[in-house]
Amino acid sequence: MKKKNFPLLQNITIEAVAAEGKCLFHHDGIVVFVPFCVPGDVVDVQIRRKKHSFAEGEVVRLVQPSPKRIEPQCQHFGICGGCKWQNMPYEEQLAFKQQQVFDQLTRIGKIELPEFMPIKGSVRQWEYRNKLDFGCCNKRWYTREQLQTMPDGNGLTEPGIGFHITGAFDKILPIEKCWLMDDLHNDIRNSIYDYARENGITFYDLRQQVGLLRDIVIRCSNSGEWMVVVQFGNETPLKLPQRGESQSPKQASKEALDREIREQKLFEREKAMQLMQFVADRFPQITSLMWVYNPKCNDTFGNLNVEVFKGNDHIFLLMEDLKFKVGPKSFYQTNTEQALHLYEVARDFAGLTGTELVYDLYTGTGTIANFVARKAKQVIGIEYVPEAIEDAKINSEINNIDNTLFYAGDMKDILTDDFIKEHGRPDIIITDPPRAGMHPDVIQVIMNAHPQRIVYVSCNPATQARDLQLLDPLYKVTKAQPVDMFPHTPHVENVVLLEQR
Repeated sequence: MKKKNFPLLQNITIEAVAAEGKCLFHHDGIVVFVPFCVPGDVVDVQIRRKKHSFAEGEVVRLVQPSPKRIEPQCQHFGICGGCKWQNMPYEEQLAFKQQQVFDQLTRIGKIELPEFMPIKGSVRQWEYRNKLDFGCCNKRWYTREQLQTMPDGNGLTEPGIGFHITGAFDKILPIEKCWLMDDLHNDIRNSIYDYARENGITFYDLRQQVGLLRDIVIRCSNSGEWMVVVQFGNETPLKLPQRGESQSPKQASKEALDREIREQKLFEREKAMQLMQFVADRFPQITSLMWVYNPKCNDTFGNLNVEVFKGNDHIFLLMEDLKFKVGPKSFYQTNTEQALHLYEVARDFAGLTGTELVYDLYTGTGTIANFVARKAKQVIGIEYVPEAIEDAKINSEINNIDNTLFYAGDMKDILTDDFIKEHGRPDIIITDPPRAGMHPDVIQVIMNAHPQRIVYVSCNPATQARDLQLLDPLYKVTKAQPVDMFPHTPHVENVVLLEQR
């Protein structure tokens, strides 16, 4: 198929910020989206993709920088897709996020809205994350400029530990220094890379599904604790029976697969444990050092056993006078300090006096439920991940909170009219759904329960706006508070208070 020749557009002025952290300008009647630039920049743009009503381009030359542009702090900016706005002052980022929330609730929700409160900026703009996940790959990503310096192909087989690049699932951008987490994590990641290279440890091949070193998860806590989980894969491919060979259901079972792995000696356990010992010796700050063997085709390990190599199987994160147990599979808001301010908004909007029955939907590990419990009569939390519910119960126990109940299962199946009849009609519902928002069945049950107030915490104002429109016949939005949890990214949280009409 012949490759299309797209035009180079010169001396283009970037007009505005668009969705997903990109910017835009108009050309020949269509909108063109461009990443890693700032409104007011004058640039040359190479069009890379064109559709009927829009196009996508790449800045190939900065002709004149915008007055709003600043120097990005990270050496990986513009290649790594994690931070799209490091070249923009934080005050400008907040202004765009505030406008983004307003636009989405107005254009998608099409409902009456109160005056928005000014967005709450993050306490920290750097080193604010408590968790980062790094892929390990036998093929690192190279920029066009780097490839031009290697015409003979030497160096193209170099591995990397870092972040995945959009559009290249089988390659990793090596990260030398990330500014989003305490600097110790950079030392841990880089030391593991150096040890693996020096000791002949293979990096994971995402196409062939082989390689020992597969993934690294690093967590830190405001209690001073550190957790590292290293994920290992097979050194050599698993030889499964070919088509036509005998393969009974028993052979296809997990037990049979485990036996094949042992007999074929695919998992180089000794090498893996030597690496773990190196990490333990090199970094005594790590209070929870764990590993997981994952022979699956994806790197999720929710259904796999995580083994403790040294220390505990958890760390604690602190919020006000509470502490929350976080394990290797637990969800916790990744901006620790800002999570406190997010939940303070939710608690304030709830207007608790100590007499209310509160339902906390999508409760996770019970962070919000336990955070508001001491100001409520009772809190009932519902979450679809059973392990998270067990963590929620433990978090109530270790904080001496005895007025919470937790239930695990699909929200639309658990939160039914019968459930409400059994446990009582809630005075207040706090809901913090995933990015997809709430299922229509859940919204209908909420409306049937008819609580006095609903506090809706959202990490995706677009789906929040859709849900608010469905709730609009019975509820009016009386407060809206955007909260920035992720500086230098386009992501923003929004909390709204809905009250009975």
